[in-house]
Amino acid sequence: MTVKMELGPVGAVVEPTKDGAFVDAAKQLEQLGFPTVWVIGGPLDGLGQLGRLVEGTGTARIASGIIAADRFPVDEVAAFWKDLDARHPGRFVLGLGGARGSGSFPALHAYLDRLDELGVPADARILAALGPRALDLARDRSAGAFPVLVTPDYVAVARRRLGDGPLLAVEQFAVVESDADRARAIGRGPLGFMSTLPFYQASFRRQGFDDADITDVSDRLVDGLIAWGDADTVAARIRQHHEAGADHVAIILMSPTAGFPTDAWSTLATKLLF
Repeated sequence: MTVKMELGPVGAVVEPTKDGAFVDAAKQLEQLGFPTVWVIGGPLDGLGQLGRLVEGTGTARIASGIIAADRFPVDEVAAFWKDLDARHPGRFVLGLGGARGSGSFPALHAYLDRLDELGVPADARILAALGPRALDLARDRSAGAFPVLVTPDYVAVARRRLGDGPLLAVEQFAVVESDADRARAIGRGPLGFMSTLPFYQASFRRQGFDDADITDVSDRLVDGLIAWGDADTVAARIRQHHEAGADHVAIILMSPTAGFPTDAWSTLATKLLF
């Protein structure tokens, strides 16, 4: 039986930047006790940014969340993973996904076939997954699934679909802010864009949100998908994901100000188990 990938119960998410700020942020998160640091894939300029994080931290696992298969050539990704794993064994988790539209599943299957051929093992990679077919692919071709913007009820459904063996890592947007208007305004930032994308719209509908919720980015949608409140309230949402079947929750901590929200991360870290 394959041993389940171990990321720890919680992780933290950073956004890559052209300067070294995101490496400094990852170092601080590692010092706070987060065992895994995820890197948002959309803003990646290149794979080298992921390498900088592995090189710039000590023991934390660095996970790509995610590398888009339709942006980064498979041979380049395989060579990068093999080189990094040879120098830092087990520290880099290859999070993949991103192929959308007609023909995306055959293309992603072919991408994974090529990774197999090039010696990147299935148990070293994790796949972005929202719908049933994507969950099945993650179960069959990787160490597990990495869904984003989901409720604890969805997590329970995903766990049943995956079975007990595969890893289920959930990405959770969070705002440490007790004022409802301010917290929801911050949460509507990413939701305002993501709710316009067809694959997220389909995911939201599967989770019970209606067209008005999605079009208006309603309070119901924000409250269902964004963890907000004081640190205890945010930590309680993360525990709900674990109780529903998640092995790991990767936290994207949003802030109305620029820069690393040191106080919010430090306060939240005291509420979570490592």
